[in-house]
Amino acid sequence: MRRLLAGLATGTFLLATAACGSSGGSSSTATSGGTTTVKVGIIPIVDVAPLYLGEKEGFFGKRGLKLSTTLAQGGAAIVPGVTSGQFQFGFSNMTSLMIAQSNGVPVQAIASGVASTGVAGKDFGGLVVKKGSSITSPGQLEGKKVAVNTLKNINETAVRESVRKAGGDPDKVDFVELAFDQMPAALDKGRIDAAMAVEPALATMKLQGATEIASPLVDVAQNLTVAMYFTSTSYAQKNPAVVKKFQEAVAESLSYADAHPDAVRQIVTTYTKTPADVLAKVTLPKWPAEANRSSIEALEKLSEQDGLFKAAPDLDKLLP
Repeated sequence: MRRLLAGLATGTFLLATAACGSSGGSSSTATSGGTTTVKVGIIPIVDVAPLYLGEKEGFFGKRGLKLSTTLAQGGAAIVPGVTSGQFQFGFSNMTSLMIAQSNGVPVQAIASGVASTGVAGKDFGGLVVKKGSSITSPGQLEGKKVAVNTLKNINETAVRESVRKAGGDPDKVDFVELAFDQMPAALDKGRIDAAMAVEPALATMKLQGATEIASPLVDVAQNLTVAMYFTSTSYAQKNPAVVKKFQEAVAESLSYADAHPDAVRQIVTTYTKTPADVLAKVTLPKWPAEANRSSIEALEKLSEQDGLFKAAPDLDKLLP
């Protein structure tokens, strides 16, 4: 459980193993001495810093919860882990959750995860090109190779919207799948023309001289809810008390993270290999207590436009 999912997301920023707490021995929730160990699938990015802070500050412990985390490349890889019972909870972008829900996968979003700052040029996600590139606008990406962490997902949809808004044809962009931590080297060596990255990969590329040409998450919607914590509907039904404790601990953790940016930067060093100079340049996201429904609806429309759903997701069932 403490090994990376299918060997995904190995590289510069993350440790081969990472756990807020110790791993439980089976796929079900482990309980000992009044403490329940819950397994959580996450991505090694700044977004999940509140979870680590919450564990450190005792927000989970005081509610009798101990976290055991496993790293994955993206939310799409975490969804099956949660629905199969490998994890009790997961962190996933909204597109993966909506795709799963629309396909009848029994997922339930239970807590706000992370949101865009809503400020173009000052967001935790950005579209960048190599230093000296002749590309100055997303509209010029037709025929170019653009890296996203997961194909047919939130970052591709966001870039497509930026291309569209800049007058380009997103269908002519060559999207390639690449883990966030592998993007800086790929861009630097010219293997890709542009990359849609979140922190800390974004700051790394900027320090390499990369130029940000768009803030795609901002282009999707104002103050976009990018990701949420979720569980399976069956786990939620069978373990309402554990889910409630997890929700409460996450809420306290989000609030703490929003109020303590220095603590966020420090905790990121415990689960990623982010150099100090990069960390100082990292743009932190927002961690609101509540999901922004209207922004999720805007993302749903764009995802539908991109053909990601066989049937429209039921947001009333998906969202808390």
